[in-house]
Amino acid sequence: MISVLGITKTFAGGGAGGDGRPLSALEGVSITIQDHEFVSVIGPSGCGKTTLLRILGGLIPPDTGQVVIDGVVVDAPGPDRAMVFQDFALLPWVDLLTNVAFPLEIRKVPKAQREARARAALRLVDLEGFAHYYPRQLSGGMQQRVGLARALAVDPKILLMDEPFGALDAQTRQVLQEELMALWQRDRKTVIFVTHAMDEAVYLSDRVVIMTPRPGRVAEVLEIPLQRPRGPEVRGDPEFARLTARIWERLKALGAAQRPAPPEGGAA
Repeated sequence: MISVLGITKTFAGGGAGGDGRPLSALEGVSITIQDHEFVSVIGPSGCGKTTLLRILGGLIPPDTGQVVIDGVVVDAPGPDRAMVFQDFALLPWVDLLTNVAFPLEIRKVPKAQREARARAALRLVDLEGFAHYYPRQLSGGMQQRVGLARALAVDPKILLMDEPFGALDAQTRQVLQEELMALWQRDRKTVIFVTHAMDEAVYLSDRVVIMTPRPGRVAEVLEIPLQRPRGPEVRGDPEFARLTARIWERLKALGAAQRPAPPEGGAA
């Protein structure tokens, strides 16, 4: 369904410390993602995970390579894709119903239809009774549910999720992981999920793409053979622990490979 073919991306003047040098974010990234698959992307900070997601969403172009979805080259945002961001990105001056309906309004969906779809999406994330609350009246976890509802309201084939639970406390994060899992197991949308959390990647995914330090390349694609449907009890499975440790060891090895060797006779 989705083919990422040799994607490279460099940002002009993006060097650390404001030195004006180009910043190479991605180099030669190729991945194939099947219809209905849940794929997580994990790697060190700055390895281009968010850049890759934005290219998939059509928000920025690659320098070389291309993304092809169902045989069509991606060159702009489209109705088949929706993004969920870490920072919620809600409009603070309107209520939740209006926030969730906003992408439908942009697409000129009639008011009655878009409000019905927004209410249905709020119901999916257990916020039906909060339609006329404002974002400031909600906890962080509830705000992230609104962000997910807004994406679900447009009924995309593909969900692009950029560390959506990264700013939440551990308990809320686990609750939302389980809710997302239940939603995915019901609708089986294709999901590309960026995360820093190894256990989160293992819990949610069919496969985990492990990225190298910048410039980001695909170091390994790890299959997650845990049985579906999955519930919270899978976290106690020895295979869950083994897979999480495998990702950690791979990331550690990649980090060590990037560090210069100490001089002969010198300390590390």
